[in-house]
Amino acid sequence: MISVEDWAEIRRLHRAEQMPIRAIARQLGISKNTVKRALATDRPPVYSRPAKGSAVDAVEPLIRELLKQTPTMPATVIAERIGWDRGMTVLKERVRELRPAYLPVDPVSRTTYQPGELAQCDLWFPPADIPLGYGQSGCPPVLVMVSGYSRIIAARMLPARTTGDLIDGHWKLLTGWNAVPRMLVWDNEAGIGRGKVTGDFAAFAGLLATRIYLCKPRDPEAKGLVERANGYLETSFLPGRTFTGPEDFNTQLTAWLAIANRRQHRTLGARPVDRWEADRAQMLALPPIDPPRWWRFATRIGRDHYIRVDTCDYSVHPLAIGKKVQVRTDTDEVIVTLTLGGAEVARHPRCWAKQQTLTDPVHARAAALLRGDYRHHQATQALATRRHNAAPQVISSRAAAETTSRRPPDACRCQDHRPGQTQDRPPDRRRPVLPGPGDEGPRPAGRRRAAGRTRLEGDLDTHRVPRRLPPAGGLRPRVPRRRGPHPHRRGSQEESPR
Repeated sequence: MISVEDWAEIRRLHRAEQMPIRAIARQLGISKNTVKRALATDRPPVYSRPAKGSAVDAVEPLIRELLKQTPTMPATVIAERIGWDRGMTVLKERVRELRPAYLPVDPVSRTTYQPGELAQCDLWFPPADIPLGYGQSGCPPVLVMVSGYSRIIAARMLPARTTGDLIDGHWKLLTGWNAVPRMLVWDNEAGIGRGKVTGDFAAFAGLLATRIYLCKPRDPEAKGLVERANGYLETSFLPGRTFTGPEDFNTQLTAWLAIANRRQHRTLGARPVDRWEADRAQMLALPPIDPPRWWRFATRIGRDHYIRVDTCDYSVHPLAIGKKVQVRTDTDEVIVTLTLGGAEVARHPRCWAKQQTLTDPVHARAAALLRGDYRHHQATQALATRRHNAAPQVISSRAAAETTSRRPPDACRCQDHRPGQTQDRPPDRRRPVLPGPGDEGPRPAGRRRAAGRTRLEGDLDTHRVPRRLPPAGGLRPRVPRRRGPHPHRRGSQEESPR
């Protein structure tokens, strides 16, 4: 078999040079019959041989049966089902040839966009460690928007993927465009809605007078423009860059996008900035309102005087304790105002780190002063209570006697007995002493007689009477017996000396 170059040379020599077949065969050193076959065809020579059978031909009916039941069955599973013990290469090639006949056809059509029609949105998580402060680093989400007609790209890093932060990110990007597309295309992002737009984002769409379109699950081709933009940012913007924080990231990203939007777009055959004016002219006007704080909630300040936004705690002026406040948050700062009156009681920059506590020094000093005043007030009240309890209460003998006479006959005159108390325990010998003649008040309970003192007859009017008195002059004075035993003490009856 001759090569394609020899075939072309034979045809040139015969038609252009008018060289006979014998001379051509002699010059090229080939057979005359070969020259005749080369001149008889208009196609270059191609090596071909009859196809030989393959080992897969014997099991092809089984493969087709399995693919008919499950078109997506892997080749390894098919080999196991049919008992294949040969090389996997030939089997995989045959399965690759047979599988399209059993799969449903899903053709993709190219989409064209009209000026101002829509913008595709998505979150991009850059594979880089961004310093967030307080010794933490991470990769916060980046909101990316791509206009369908002009392919203009806008992007901004957000603290979190919550609904409030997503709305605030949309507002800032649309403010940079100074226009609103007629439709915003989103996938099933939790902060936007899954199957149904969330209430907060629906309110935001109503403010912008735009439509929110949620793509079906597992359908990335429905928003291929923004998916391609994410890859473009990752391969063209991110390599070789370092960042000091989220603000530095947004600054570098904004400067780079101004250059990237001037590149020549291969699909459009034009630069995005050249098509932007026509695109923006057909968009909706931005609502003429002040930039709102989209993350709002109301709460009552407790003694801790801190409020939580996302995962961080922010201090509030302690004078707001016990009052209702309104918390307004965006991606830049946190503002707390009183519900009644609207006075501002806290303002903090938004913290990007997680699980942090931010305390304003003014709030800390005010809390320390109020805490000191409260402790001083408590100490003053406690001192007044102690002085009132320590004041002496003088009771005359006549008042004590009247108090004793008003008691029931069977009532106990001691302080040890209480109603319902059993008398199984031994009596307490330290009983209070009733007032005697000439006493100003009752003798404190439990007071013992001084050591060395001899009980005299003048002491017989006391409550406690000794069993015997020491003899005086060899005579034993008679001691009058008590009229009755003590009603609540066993063994307390005193016997008179004989």
